[in-house]
Amino acid sequence: MTIETRVLSGRYRVDDLIGRGGMASVYRGYDQTLGRTVAIKILKADLAGDAAFRTRFRLEAQAASRMAHPTIVRVFDAGEDVEVGVDGQERPVPYIVMELVHGRLLKEIIAEGSVPVDDALRYVDGILEALEYSHRAGVVHRDIKPGNVMITDAGRVKVMDFGIARAVSDSSSTVAETTAIVGTAAYFSPEQAKGESVDARADLYSTGVVLYELLTGRPPFRGETPVAVAYQHVSEAPLPPSEIVESIPRALDAIVLRALAKDPFQRPQDAAGFREALDETADGKAPTKRQMSALSNELYGPNPRQAAETARSLRQLSTDTTMRRTQPGPPVAWIWAGVTVLAVLLVAVLIWVMQIQPNDDVPTNSFTVPNVVDMSYDRAVETLEAQELTASRVNEPDASIAAGNVTRTTPAAGTTVASGQQVTVYVSTGPDTASVPALEGLSETAARSALEGAGLSVGSIRRTTDPALAAGTVISASAEAETQLAKGTAVNLVVASGQVVIVNYTGYTLDGAKRELESDSKQLTVIATEDPGCRATTPPTVSGQSLAPGEVPVHSEITLTVCSGS
Repeated sequence: MTIETRVLSGRYRVDDLIGRGGMASVYRGYDQTLGRTVAIKILKADLAGDAAFRTRFRLEAQAASRMAHPTIVRVFDAGEDVEVGVDGQERPVPYIVMELVHGRLLKEIIAEGSVPVDDALRYVDGILEALEYSHRAGVVHRDIKPGNVMITDAGRVKVMDFGIARAVSDSSSTVAETTAIVGTAAYFSPEQAKGESVDARADLYSTGVVLYELLTGRPPFRGETPVAVAYQHVSEAPLPPSEIVESIPRALDAIVLRALAKDPFQRPQDAAGFREALDETADGKAPTKRQMSALSNELYGPNPRQAAETARSLRQLSTDTTMRRTQPGPPVAWIWAGVTVLAVLLVAVLIWVMQIQPNDDVPTNSFTVPNVVDMSYDRAVETLEAQELTASRVNEPDASIAAGNVTRTTPAAGTTVASGQQVTVYVSTGPDTASVPALEGLSETAARSALEGAGLSVGSIRRTTDPALAAGTVISASAEAETQLAKGTAVNLVVASGQVVIVNYTGYTLDGAKRELESDSKQLTVIATEDPGCRATTPPTVSGQSLAPGEVPVHSEITLTVCSGS
């Protein structure tokens, strides 16, 4: 069976698949008009069926195409083609044509393990440089995450997918729907998680999350569901990075926590300011514990949700132009001073009342189980013993926690227990591993079943010419047989396309054409036939062929016609 080469809008040839995400698939392609290699992002069918989304998508892609900066992946074109489904109905196929970047995704680099601090700062500086340019151009990215950042072979940062997140969010009816389409909630700003309008400071928050993950190897908030993670972005304070990885300079703690402030007004107000703060850490002194405590109280407070709502209400009142004074009153400055003092007093009284409430169920010699997750076991024991608790170790596999660090405790952190109670401390032994099965020579379907049966998954599939193998036969895999990988790891495959490429052999000598078609790179069967209707030549010359130039199935028969007349 001959596989036809797909060409979008009569111009862009679609070649190998090089990546797949929740919203689109990316292919290596070729611009037949300008003669250059490109990357083509084709939207998934469920998004393509929404007419409002297609319009927004096209407009945002056009806005992104006007940005030209070394740290931003160029968008060359955006268009829409049609395809005929199995039901015979035509369906739209929106696509974007982009610069083809040779490199790796930042999320692939993070997945390999900890990133040196200097590299982490260099990557984030590149992201902020791209945002500094895009924000001046009036474009907010809205979906900064390691999966949207490329690191080129030369080590340069390239940010992609500007404007696409807005196209999605403007066409989605709920936050949950937007989260499912745009990507992981691990990088959402609090205002995005609550479905509020966002500005450039949402990008800075997401960049802060990326910096946190580069430094510590994990995002600041994790949960079983995207909703659980989004809730933490809105209501919980992150641990300073140096409490997770002791080698991280404490000077970076303040910058990271400032970037992750719940209130956008407490974050860096622009990308340039964020970059300057990172530059200053090289010469700056590490903040003291008292300074860090004061910063945490400032940014998150005893009740971050209440503090954020209070600040938001005050700002809304201060900018409300619909209210008019109907009678004389005290100066505006005194009014706001009074409102602020009253708000502070109310919060202080509430905290005091909560602290003095009696609890007859709690014994006088009780202690609260501290949070020791992601600490080394020895450090966790010291922390528990400081609370007059004892530790009992249990090992368990965990792909997200480094081997030797604590994954959880029983009772859980925050539980009130009696002095001397034993706490079960679960310690990571690293990811649960699986052995890569032998894949070479299997069909694509059999290889997929073998990987899934071993607890692994299929990653990208690259098709290439091998004249000796049937279509779909696995030629090689990204991991050798019996290699131990973390369960769930994706293994990339190279499979035979089942096709070889032939040219027009008219005018070739018969021996020359046969020599090429029967060579190791083609391995076709040649049948020669004579045509008495045209004049014979010496040596015999091909005047026609049974298969058209292009891709043909492996091991095909091809008939070459030679003139035999006088």
